[in-house]
Amino acid sequence: MAKKTVATLKQGQGKDFVRVVKMVRNPRGSYSFKEEIVHKDHTKDFFSDKK
Repeated sequence: MAKKTVATLKQGQGKDFVRVVKMVRNPRGSYSFKEEIVHKDHTKDFFSDKK
């Protein structure tokens, strides 16, 4: 399944999207990871978000 997704993102408009991963601190003090696939123009917005 992952191969199909990667192959689809490498064609046409899919080249404009990137996968971003951010560490987020939980209220308990531990960390978790938040990951999304966003347009490459919106990566700074993803990382500047304090949520």
